[in-house]
Amino acid sequence: MSALRVGVLAYPGCFASEVFGVPDLLTMATHVAGPDGAGYEVSVLSPRRRVAASGGAALPVSPLREVDVLVVPGFEFVPGHLDLDTRLAVLAPEVAAIRAHAAEGRAVVSVCVGAFLLGQSGLLAGRRATTAWLFADELARRCPDTDVRPEHLVLTDRGVTTTAAFSAMYDFALQLIRRHSGVRVARTTARVALVDDARSSQTPYVDARLLPQPGHEFSRRVMRHLDQHLAAPYDLAALSYAFDVSSRTLLRRFAAETGLSPLGHLQSSRVRRARHLLETTDRTVAAIAATVGYRDPGTFAALFARHTGQRPSAYRAAFRRDAP
Repeated sequence: MSALRVGVLAYPGCFASEVFGVPDLLTMATHVAGPDGAGYEVSVLSPRRRVAASGGAALPVSPLREVDVLVVPGFEFVPGHLDLDTRLAVLAPEVAAIRAHAAEGRAVVSVCVGAFLLGQSGLLAGRRATTAWLFADELARRCPDTDVRPEHLVLTDRGVTTTAAFSAMYDFALQLIRRHSGVRVARTTARVALVDDARSSQTPYVDARLLPQPGHEFSRRVMRHLDQHLAAPYDLAALSYAFDVSSRTLLRRFAAETGLSPLGHLQSSRVRRARHLLETTDRTVAAIAATVGYRDPGTFAALFARHTGQRPSAYRAAFRRDAP
């Protein structure tokens, strides 16, 4: 089998680790496969003569050329501290290169917020896509004709692949190795590199405290009340009475300000509290369920799995840490 040509598109301010992470894993896979296995021809490309990554590190680059797969790394993005429109405008040569590569029918891959460059190029229109969970809402806002799926680690739709944050580049690379070099090589490479090859979702890693908080004063007061009474049974009539409005008015105002229902917020808060207890205590799942308002551990486990993608016991095994 001929070598697969993989190009990484370097640009000013990109994360150097995301430029070299995929090539490094592909190099390991080449060694694992041996001289008779499928190999990879990897290059770092740019429409510019000189590129400095985030932090100022100079990156050696080659001129743009035809490759089978073009990988677009992410960049430093802190909401409120970066004018994304200006940032993407500066990267017009890279956006044009992405568009030209895709126009030839060749595969394009973004890592983390590299998805914003794909969106700017028009590649995400009418497609499903993912990005880092922290920035999924912003991607959906900027690309309203894209079906953003923040639960996915890696998502491919008609030749365009997007990934979740940072380490998801390895999940993509392992998928690529699996397709090009076979399951054995991918599995062995993962073990040599100590990379988890069994992840399926980024949902367990979501920390709602880092997400922008929706709502206005009314919904914030309702949220605070619900958060302070996590273990109490959900009673819409009593909640409405506490805020001196009808049930219909409460539901309407809360949804208008947050896009959620009060029950939806309560369930998310209960799951967030349960995650903390699973990570930091030895309480049984049944005890934790009761603490956050569920008498039936089975009902709680099903809700927890729906929100995190994992059953409580599996979540604890993956994220257990010593209590501070």
